[in-house]
Amino acid sequence: MSNMKAWMGAFRLRTLPLALSCVGMGSILALQYRIFKLDIFILTALTAIFLQVLSNLANDYGDAVKGTYNENRVGPERAIQSGAISLSAMRKAIAICATLALVSGIGLLYVATSGQNMTMFFVFLALGLACIAAAIKYTIGKKPYGYAGFGDIAVFIFFGLVGVGGTFYLYAHALPAIILLPASALGFLSAGVLNVNNMRDIDNDAASGKRTIVVRMGLAKAKRYHAFLILGALVLLFLYSSSEYRFSFQYLYLAIAVPLLMMHLVSVMGKESKALDGNLKQLAIFTLILVLSFCINTIVCA
Repeated sequence: MSNMKAWMGAFRLRTLPLALSCVGMGSILALQYRIFKLDIFILTALTAIFLQVLSNLANDYGDAVKGTYNENRVGPERAIQSGAISLSAMRKAIAICATLALVSGIGLLYVATSGQNMTMFFVFLALGLACIAAAIKYTIGKKPYGYAGFGDIAVFIFFGLVGVGGTFYLYAHALPAIILLPASALGFLSAGVLNVNNMRDIDNDAASGKRTIVVRMGLAKAKRYHAFLILGALVLLFLYSSSEYRFSFQYLYLAIAVPLLMMHLVSVMGKESKALDGNLKQLAIFTLILVLSFCINTIVCA
C-alpha cells in the first residue's frame, strides 16, 4: 500500500457525506428563513470536514493502541493495523488536523459573530474545543467514552444538535425550538451510521472489551434500536414539515427519502452482523441525498 493511499484510507472519505449532511441541513434551514450566507456555509463545511477527518484519525490510533483492530475485524483494514502508517506519524497527523479544525473554526466564528456580542464568540469557541476533544477522546485515553457505550449520545449531540442547530445559530444568532426537530432527525440518522458500524463489529468489539451499546444489548435488540433511529428521524422530519412555517408541497423531499431509508432498514434487518459493512456507507449517502432533496424542495417550492 502506497503512503498516499494509506493516508487516504485513514481519512475515511466515505464518512464525509454524513458530516456535510449535518451542516448542510443547518444551512438549508437558514435558507428557508432567508438568512443564508455563502461565506458561513463554506467555513462551516470546511470545519466539519476537518473535525470528521480528525475523528477518523483518532479512532484509527486509539483502536490500534488498544488492540481493537486485529485480524478478526470485519471492516476495511485500518492504516496503523496494516503497518502502512506508524503511531508517531498518526499522532502528528492528529495534531495537524486538530490545528486546522481550530483555525478554520476560529475563522468561521470571526465571520459569523462579526458585530455581535463577544460572548457568542467565546461560547462557540468553547463548543468548538469540545468538538475537537470529543473527536479525540472517543477512542484515545485511559477512559475513552466510545468504549463505555456513550458514542451514540455523543454522535446525536455533535452531529445533530450541534451540527444542525449550531450551524443554524451561526446564521440566525437565535435558535427557534422548531429547528430542534430536523436537528434531532439528523442526530438519529448519524447515530444510525454508528450503530451499523457497531453491529458490524459486535463480535470483535466484545472480544476487545469495547462495550458499545450494540455489545451491551445484543444484535437483535440493536436492530430494533436501529429501526427506532430511522423511523424516528422520518417522524421528526414529517413533524417539522407540518409546522406553520412551511411552503406548498413541503413533503416532496420525503417522497425520495422514505423509500431510500426503508430500503436501508429492510436490508439491515435481513443481514448478519458481518455482512453490514456496505450498509454503513449506504446510510451516510442516503442521508446526504435526503438533505440534498430537502434543499431542492426548499429552492423550488419556497
